[in-house]
Amino acid sequence: MSDSKVTSGQQQWSGSGQTPRPARGPYISVITNRTTNLLIRGAMLFSVGVFLALVLNLLQVQRNVTLFPPDVISSIFSSAWWVPPCCGTASALIGLLYPCIDSRLGEPHKFKREWSSVMRCVAVFVGINHASAKVDFANNVQLSLTLAALSIGLWWTFDRSRSGFGLGVSIALLATLATQLLVYNGVFQYTSPDFLYIRSWLPCIFFAGVITMGNIGRQLALSRCRPSCALCSED
Repeated sequence: MSDSKVTSGQQQWSGSGQTPRPARGPYISVITNRTTNLLIRGAMLFSVGVFLALVLNLLQVQRNVTLFPPDVISSIFSSAWWVPPCCGTASALIGLLYPCIDSRLGEPHKFKREWSSVMRCVAVFVGINHASAKVDFANNVQLSLTLAALSIGLWWTFDRSRSGFGLGVSIALLATLATQLLVYNGVFQYTSPDFLYIRSWLPCIFFAGVITMGNIGRQLALSRCRPSCALCSED
């Protein structure tokens, strides 16, 4: 009788007639799946961020919007080596943060949750960057107001969440401040700064980028592994 109790304590039965499996701690599977899920999503977001940084920074450099010192130009894309990794890291953090905030606030984001919508959001973001580099406006104020309207339109079309707007504005302000510090210390410069050391439309570009990476992160989080994963969004 005691042997039967020991055996039942060492095995976990999932149902009548099914093969028994060794008992495991209640959180091992969750932790393993969560870690794997985060690593995969983070790697994908990092790759997307690096790719977009290379493409979009190439537009800025070709149009002489941004200038890097000759000694830091080290890639075939005429970009400083640290720009793509920094953008990739920021993209991964933003993409993982958005579904986490949605889960914490108890407000699952269900607006346009399909990959076709995400791809259109990326296309609009690239278009906004293209406009900032190649479209000629009468003055910087007109350009900044146009890009601000386009960025808010991107949020309204593909997001519409209060958390998304708040995070977008907050991260855009922090990124703008970081860029100011980089330009102030001579890491790179803008050809025609009109807002302290940078261009006045830069926060709009950051805001649109945050919304775009947030949408990608939310879509990737749909393939979650466990309902209890705090960094995964609701279905």
